[in-house]
Amino acid sequence: MNGEVGVLINKSFQSLVCEAGGFEIVPFVERDVRNYIGKQRKRLCKDGDAQTLITHFLNMRQLNHDFFYDIELDSNDRISNIFWVDARNRAACEEFGDVISFDTTDLTNKYNMPFAPFVGVNHHG
Repeated sequence: MNGEVGVLINKSFQSLVCEAGGFEIVPFVERDVRNYIGKQRKRLCKDGDAQTLITHFLNMRQLNHDFFYDIELDSNDRISNIFWVDARNRAACEEFGDVISFDTTDLTNKYNMPFAPFVGVNHHG
């Protein structure tokens, strides 16, 4: 709640320490709080993104019965691969051999911003 109203993590942690009665009573440090909040934000974001993607795919399937998707999960039930194709894409692949690949496995900088190239190959090579 503090974050939603603009209270910074360090101020929230200091408030917690004050309420508890001192640093020696709190069994964790500010870095632990930052790590925990960061993990929770990532988890919530990814869960929301995954559900939004699945909902979109289900809507696409209702609009076009030739739409196909498959989602592969890893051992921790996280998305590792996604494949989708519609009738138009199938026809183009059959006729011309066109393929598009989208890969987000590489990270480009210290901020973990994803590098996500679209790589396409058509019948001209």
